[in-house]
Amino acid sequence: MPAEPRLGDGARLALTTFTILPVRAGRIDRTTAGTAMALAPLVGALLAVPLGALLLLLDAVTAPLVAAGVTVAAGALLTRGLHLDGLADTVDALGSYRRGPAALEIMKKPDVGPFGVVALVLVLLVQAAALAELAGRSRPTTFAAVLAAVAAGRLGVSLACRRGVPAARPDGLGALVAGTVGPVTLAVATVAVALAAVPAVPDRPWQGPLVVLAALAVAAGLLRHVVRRLGGITGDVLGATVELVTTLVYLGLVLSG
Repeated sequence: MPAEPRLGDGARLALTTFTILPVRAGRIDRTTAGTAMALAPLVGALLAVPLGALLLLLDAVTAPLVAAGVTVAAGALLTRGLHLDGLADTVDALGSYRRGPAALEIMKKPDVGPFGVVALVLVLLVQAAALAELAGRSRPTTFAAVLAAVAAGRLGVSLACRRGVPAARPDGLGALVAGTVGPVTLAVATVAVALAAVPAVPDRPWQGPLVVLAALAVAAGLLRHVVRRLGGITGDVLGATVELVTTLVYLGLVLSG
């Protein structure tokens, strides 16, 4: 398949997977899926534009915490809440102390258990509190912080889809995307997101990149645990990784602020 159509199909798949944009899907196979997962950080950067603008606009007319809360809600809306759903399902499965198929069955249930509820509450609270603090900084710094966190969250997906990480099921999103991102692609994306995080803490230019790398390291630890418990990744695990990395980056950027 020619490179240009493959890139176009991958971009469409990335947009339909990570946003609510009504983009018509093209050809879907593992090659296209790999392109989509590699483009995930770029989609995150695109999502950060309206979110950062919304935060700055609302902060000018209302209280910082209100602006932050609405921005977090907008982020969930723009992604259909899929990442939050994946977080809840993944935490419920891991919190059950079951393994393999038994844990995967818990992830399939439509209800949310106590572990999932706690995870959702904590993640949303931390994100809103961090955004409220970031809203008090200069506009370029605030926007850079939102861009770094949202892009890094999607970089977590690229990390989860790197070669060597298996799928937990023979079907579903996890089976389509597992092992499709190569090391060079992942390294380039990581450097790009880390550099984008530099202006998020302008008086300490090393803090942004360090926070991104630290969040990815935590995500890598979670992924190792998931592989041991579930046998590999699923679509829910990808969503959980997005929320975990995004939250950790927001948290790291407000430390010593």
